[in-house]
Amino acid sequence: MAGSLRNPHPHHHHPGSAEPPGPEDLYASPPLWDIGRPQPAFLALAEAGAIEGRVLDAGCGTGEHVLMCAGLGLDATGVDLATRALRAAEEKARERGRTARFLQWDALKLADLRETFDTVLDCGLFHIFDGVDRAAYVNGLRAVLRAGGRYFMLCFSDGQPGEWGRVHKLGRDEIEGSFTEGWHIDSVEPGTIDITTDPDGIRAWFVALTRI
Repeated sequence: MAGSLRNPHPHHHHPGSAEPPGPEDLYASPPLWDIGRPQPAFLALAEAGAIEGRVLDAGCGTGEHVLMCAGLGLDATGVDLATRALRAAEEKARERGRTARFLQWDALKLADLRETFDTVLDCGLFHIFDGVDRAAYVNGLRAVLRAGGRYFMLCFSDGQPGEWGRVHKLGRDEIEGSFTEGWHIDSVEPGTIDITTDPDGIRAWFVALTRI
């Protein structure tokens, strides 16, 4: 899972981004977004058979969603910048006997992977970007998703109270405006991001798009 929920560490930066300080700081102790299981929204997708083919988790953190997909027999890859998180993900894979790939990679440079995926998952990464970085990320998603491929995303909602550092709390219009070319917006629905410090979780948007 992406390391983007940074209350109470407002000055940290996301391991899926290229900005300092180092992403390792986020995993020096268990971060609140690292819940040790898949997010319920993504688990429901898996159980419904909506996650298919080659899967990429952008900002994978310690790898729960990658390992969920590997457990379904899918070809699953996770990318992140935090080597500590990636090592933890690889250890989980060994312990669970699952085959998955974890790469240290900048999520703003997905096109440089020179690979194509059928499904991309994103929990807590999209909402850290704005402006040029957001456009670069979306362009990278288009580059790695095949035509007809699906992108599923959980991001902070503008309905979530409080300050959360670098996270951009997004409205529906802002999300839809980011995917105007080359995408079909299948759904933008209210959702929740589970965290370890609040049983109610974070108010989120659960977004499903198809690459045209």
